[in-house]
Amino acid sequence: MRALTAPGRAARSRAVTTATTPFHHPSHTHLLRRVRAGDVRPGQVDAVIVPAARPVDCLRGAMRLAWQLGAPIVALCTRSASAAEAVALGRETGAHTVAIDVHGTDDLVPTFDTTALLAGTEFWSTTDVSLRRNLGLLIAKVAGWRRILFLDDDISRVNAADARAAATLLDENAAVGLRNIGFPDNSVVCHAYREVGGQQDEFIGGGALAVDPCRTTSFFPRIYNEDWLFLLGDEGPGRLALTGEMYQRPYSPYADAGRARREEFGDCIGEGLYWLLDSGRGVDAADAAFWRDFLLRRRRLLEHVLHHAPSVADGGERDRLITAVEAARGAGFSITPKLCLDYVRAWRADLMLWRDYTAGLPTRPAIEDCMAELGLDDRWYSAGSLTPTGAE
Repeated sequence: MRALTAPGRAARSRAVTTATTPFHHPSHTHLLRRVRAGDVRPGQVDAVIVPAARPVDCLRGAMRLAWQLGAPIVALCTRSASAAEAVALGRETGAHTVAIDVHGTDDLVPTFDTTALLAGTEFWSTTDVSLRRNLGLLIAKVAGWRRILFLDDDISRVNAADARAAATLLDENAAVGLRNIGFPDNSVVCHAYREVGGQQDEFIGGGALAVDPCRTTSFFPRIYNEDWLFLLGDEGPGRLALTGEMYQRPYSPYADAGRARREEFGDCIGEGLYWLLDSGRGVDAADAAFWRDFLLRRRRLLEHVLHHAPSVADGGERDRLITAVEAARGAGFSITPKLCLDYVRAWRADLMLWRDYTAGLPTRPAIEDCMAELGLDDRWYSAGSLTPTGAE
């Protein structure tokens, strides 16, 4: 929900002036407090937490950053990443590495109503990034870490000074994001809107986000835009800051039309709730009438993109864009005001469940005790020393 300055396409100027339309709010930057990292006293980062799914070599930059910070890196591994491989890389880089194989750990977090609501539907998230981030929050809370940096394994070029500035800004802010200077990180539909000439900003999110796990009472639901809902869960927008820089590696947003279909419900929920924030209202205003009007606006957005799609110069890219947006539009016919209402109600109930669950967790600073407390005894590996020689 915290919006960051949008870069536009990688080849364009990064200065973007957005224009709100009757059917789309392309920016939420007014929800952010921007702070120059050089103006901030550097603080201590307690840990770098990476939900790792790509080959472990993608962790190399995060490990170097952790080494520079003198902080452990926690790699939550699945798919193409394994804990054993992550620890081997940790030994090579000298980073203090705690790595965990996450597959099959769903029972270590509460059973959420939001998960049950979408299970088996076309909006079911095929990734378990929300599980890995929630486990990261639990590990950090039990370990007593107060300043953690979530960093995705496709984010690079984060320097230690920016990470330390973000850590300090947590004293006065609920969360702090780093500004993306790489490939725009938007939903498929928002990428397409930019492609047809719309002025589109980005949101800050879980890809590079500093959080105090002992203060937050929010969680990451299993849905697209899970990080927006995480940020919204701490009693509304709160104070959010933007500082420093990070680089999002390029990817192809239209390569898989199924991605647009799976994203559509989460994009509607996220954009809908932020639409309310933009107009000075809160989640309580998201009633059936609001969702009915918002879903009509969303369909106008998709029709606008499809109408202007012939203007895209690259024929292959144009065809992939149209296929993806048509998939999103098709999925939209399954999204009703009732489904949106049911989801928001389930999310709010899940917030209470998570708050009660985390409130009862003890503090176990020793990593062995922390892992035992969370039932991860036989899943974690560790290597390296906590304070590396020569750390900045």
